[in-house]
Amino acid sequence: MTSSTNTLIRAELVSFARNPGEGDKPSPGSLEHYGDGLLWLQGQHIHAVGHFSELAPSLPEGSEVLDYRGKLIMPGFIDTHVHYVQLDVMASYGRQLLDWLNDYTFPEECRFANHAHAEALSNAFLDEMLRAGTTTAQVFGSSHPGSMDAFFSACNKRQLRMLAGKVLMDRNAPEGLLDAASGIADTERLIEDWHNSQRLGYSVTPRFAPTSTKTQMDAAGALLRNDPTLWLQTHLAENSCELDWVAELFPGNQDYLSVYEKAGLVGPRSTFAHGIHLDNGMRTRLAERGANIAFCPSSNLFLGSGLFDRYAAQETGMAFSYASDIGAGTDLSGFDTLKSAYQVGQLSGQPLTAWQGFYGLTHGNAKTLALDSHIGQLAPSFEADFVVIDSNATPLLTRRIQRCSTLGERLFALMILADDRAIYETWAAGKCQHQRDQS
Repeated sequence: MTSSTNTLIRAELVSFARNPGEGDKPSPGSLEHYGDGLLWLQGQHIHAVGHFSELAPSLPEGSEVLDYRGKLIMPGFIDTHVHYVQLDVMASYGRQLLDWLNDYTFPEECRFANHAHAEALSNAFLDEMLRAGTTTAQVFGSSHPGSMDAFFSACNKRQLRMLAGKVLMDRNAPEGLLDAASGIADTERLIEDWHNSQRLGYSVTPRFAPTSTKTQMDAAGALLRNDPTLWLQTHLAENSCELDWVAELFPGNQDYLSVYEKAGLVGPRSTFAHGIHLDNGMRTRLAERGANIAFCPSSNLFLGSGLFDRYAAQETGMAFSYASDIGAGTDLSGFDTLKSAYQVGQLSGQPLTAWQGFYGLTHGNAKTLALDSHIGQLAPSFEADFVVIDSNATPLLTRRIQRCSTLGERLFALMILADDRAIYETWAAGKCQHQRDQS
């Protein structure tokens, strides 16, 4: 199967070199597709990608090639906003945002004061992510620093590329979750221990404006100014009641976004989850600062928060990405996220093509997270994170795929009908880390 450095895989390969546009067909040069392709790995990186017939003569003598013909390989899926500490409250009876936090989220996150629990959930979450074909995510922990020590340690053992951070919250939450005395110091220690450790990056993580004082948010902004290689993740304009609460807590501000702007939290590595209730002025300001919105369609539908305006984002130049937002989201699967995004788009008169969906889930999400020089494409020198997809994973999927005559039709069928059963294998750092038939 492998030599000391080489792993050779023969399969159909699909990857996006750039945004394919909104048309029924991808724009010229954006799609890289090899019907009978070869993916050549050397260690943790991709050495070469191309047609099997063209690369085969240059293979080392005696090389064994893994034959995955009949399977489709794409870059590993990327999830830009997810709460690992909420894995066990998925599918709790629906509430709107603020009730959801008080009834489910806060009680659940109190459990992460126990380090053994954090270790167990870290590994369970990573198992589920890999089962779903996701190889990179931007992840919220709890407010306990140990929740992040456990998570980062579990990621390093698997050599995964991850962004994550301890939640900062010093008001409007249960006493066991408040970190007024230690939140910033704990964050500084976590950054020292884990930022740039192997494939890890640290995201400074104020939960959202209502649970952080101005003092705490200003301190978070200072961390970003002192180290521009850090990321920032929080929430913005998810729910109309949330907007009213922010206006009450921060009187005199222009709008919700200005609360974050004044704290220095809006920059080119800043991800704001949801962004449903924005006007074009806020979208333009986000675009000017290079920040992005994480579009969380299944969560928005589940909590009844509203419909993300993808076209308004594009018209104002505001970057956005695709995310599961577990645990209010209903599935860790990137397929499910795209299906929900398609449904949101249909309700808004903004249809999502398979080209846009799978570009967004791979190269597009990598670009919004400033990771596109490392992951998101099947290309030489990129890290070897990818998924092997079985388009015949279920009888229904097989029947539908048999009726498809083009790659676009097949990708759309996967976007709507596939689930984690279609993830045959998930590879990260050049190693197979999930096999469907052995899990």
